[in-house]
Amino acid sequence: MRPLIAFATLAFLLGSGTIACAQLAVKPETGDPLSYLEDIHGQQALDWVKGQNARTALRLEGDKRFEPYRQQALAIFTAKDRIPYPEFRGEGLDNVWQDKTHTHGVWRRTTLASYRTDAPQWDELLDLDALSKAEGKSWFWKGARCLRPEERYCLIDLSNGGGDSVTVREFDTQTKSFVAPDAGGFVFTNGKQSEAWLDKDTLIAGREWGPGALTNSGYAYILKMVKRGQPLSTATTVFEGKATDGGGARARVLSDPGGKVAGIIFERSITDYDVLYFLYQGGKDAPAPIEMPRKSRLGPYLKGQVTFTIQEDWKGFKAGDLLAYDLKDILHGQAKLILRPTDHQTIDQVSATKDHILVALLDDVKGKVLDFGWEGGKWTPKTLDLPKLSAVSIRAASDDSDSAFITSESFLDPTALWFTDAKAGSVEKVKALPARFDGSKDVVEQHWATSKDGTKIPYFLVRPLHMKMDGSTPTQMFGYGGFLISEVPAYKPEMGKLWLEKGGAYVLTNIRGGGEFGPKWHDAALRENRQRAFDDFAAVAQDLFTRKITSPRRLGIYGRSNGGVLTSVSMTQHPEYWNAIVIESPLVDMLRFNKLSAGASWMGEYGDPDVPADRAFIAKYSAYQLLKKGVKYPEPYITTNTEDDRVHPSHARKLAAKLESLGDPYLYYENTFGGHANDADPELNARRWARHYVYLDQKLVDGDKAQQ
Repeated sequence: MRPLIAFATLAFLLGSGTIACAQLAVKPETGDPLSYLEDIHGQQALDWVKGQNARTALRLEGDKRFEPYRQQALAIFTAKDRIPYPEFRGEGLDNVWQDKTHTHGVWRRTTLASYRTDAPQWDELLDLDALSKAEGKSWFWKGARCLRPEERYCLIDLSNGGGDSVTVREFDTQTKSFVAPDAGGFVFTNGKQSEAWLDKDTLIAGREWGPGALTNSGYAYILKMVKRGQPLSTATTVFEGKATDGGGARARVLSDPGGKVAGIIFERSITDYDVLYFLYQGGKDAPAPIEMPRKSRLGPYLKGQVTFTIQEDWKGFKAGDLLAYDLKDILHGQAKLILRPTDHQTIDQVSATKDHILVALLDDVKGKVLDFGWEGGKWTPKTLDLPKLSAVSIRAASDDSDSAFITSESFLDPTALWFTDAKAGSVEKVKALPARFDGSKDVVEQHWATSKDGTKIPYFLVRPLHMKMDGSTPTQMFGYGGFLISEVPAYKPEMGKLWLEKGGAYVLTNIRGGGEFGPKWHDAALRENRQRAFDDFAAVAQDLFTRKITSPRRLGIYGRSNGGVLTSVSMTQHPEYWNAIVIESPLVDMLRFNKLSAGASWMGEYGDPDVPADRAFIAKYSAYQLLKKGVKYPEPYITTNTEDDRVHPSHARKLAAKLESLGDPYLYYENTFGGHANDADPELNARRWARHYVYLDQKLVDGDKAQQ
């Protein structure tokens, strides 16, 4: 299985377990009476959580709409007619499937020919529900890396509870069993780690080799070569970063379709965006530095070339370019240009088949896929025939052929899965998700708001076709604005069923800080310029009011993770703009985020609160410190997970507790199971969304008296 490279996916979002973020011990902040909530499993903190959950459950789960919403969401998440998304492995396809019977999931396999039928015949490889029951754990799938070329032996990442921390175990797909440790099977106990195959008996691994062997943000910075049957204590160090690095280190093994290793690249992530690359060719030679801009991301390796994108201007190339080095010349040669996006475009994904490069490109936040073939000594593109005005994503690409699977979707058009033979340039729809809601009464529009500094900010509006333009429509607005992430027109069945069908409107903002228009769009709201993202978000709200699409009484906002920074700040800066605020798995105490869980790895995005100059600009927006007594804030719904080992749950806890101390209304709910991704268990995910939409109904749909 060749991994897809989505260049916006940084350490902040990694959930595969290959390099996960740590749940680090924290030293309570002196003088903060709420610092006890930073003790994740402390009895005082959990007692507070228990009381909050009971109060919020009474309000939201006691609402007559909750149970129908839960059932509708669960039906969506466990429907048998969902698309079983495939992964190429060898000559067949793999899939991990969850339903009402298998809430943890089943890893299974079929042939390409069978998959293309309406009823594929699946061969079960591993039942995670049965494994959990047998071992007394709660195992969830977090990914697999299989040894090329046969891909019989795989390193499986298993999360006990759905968090980022994983246990890694070797699995034999032929015997359908784990390779026992006493038979030399590789096993790495629970932690934040990465492993890459070098050959059948050798791995390059990064993990916590001993006390203090992780960065401050919980990443491994020491890479070692591990031999089969060798005690980890005797593994040989092959690369070492520094404990102060934000993102740690990892290895990328470069191999051809036959599995022959051509070289190894070590990545040392000093911050989210500052990365150093080193070529390692084995033997006694030390890893040699590769000349690449520090703000760059590696792409796939094929036909002897290492691809990468750059996020800053470099040696005559422009930020956003897709480039390649010939591996044989990588230490002293000249990089070559493959693709230069326009000012209205950005590269969202880069993947590769055996002989082709596939690029998912956004053009004014609408997607297309370019297929690059190697012709006459250069990469020549053609555009694949996919639906226009859609979001597209490269779901899987084969190492052994030029086959790939691509999805297309939009707000009102269900997801479709397309099969492409890149060599032939053919595209064929092979699966389609049935409509999960009636979108025939809605329309999609793209508008542009003007931000405080005059910049035009795009946003999508999904609204009832015959909506009255009098400001009375209940509207929820989503924003993210960070980490070079692009927000695109995705099909969200639960939102359509629980919100659009009932006459609500939905707004997706493309504010600065995201990647919708390339690195410069992201950099415009980086560090000391963060306020621009908040201004952009407020400008979209103002535009909605001007167009009379909605009004402050009927407008709610939702953001999670980095989006929780956005929504909590929006609550403090413009409390008069919204009547509902969903703040999920958020960062809120921005003067302390670098001390909590994986926060230290995100200082390239936000700045370092321990540096006085950085602290000064962060303090201007950090919601936790800026909450004031006497201000009439909207009643927010704040939610997180106890076992979120990426964004510390104390951010959400402390925000709610501070509102409580000020006498302001709020709702707080903390799931005691699952990690940052929220989607490990379909039943719990259904309950999560049911609570969300009951809250939005209470605040934005119900009468003025009822919503107070």
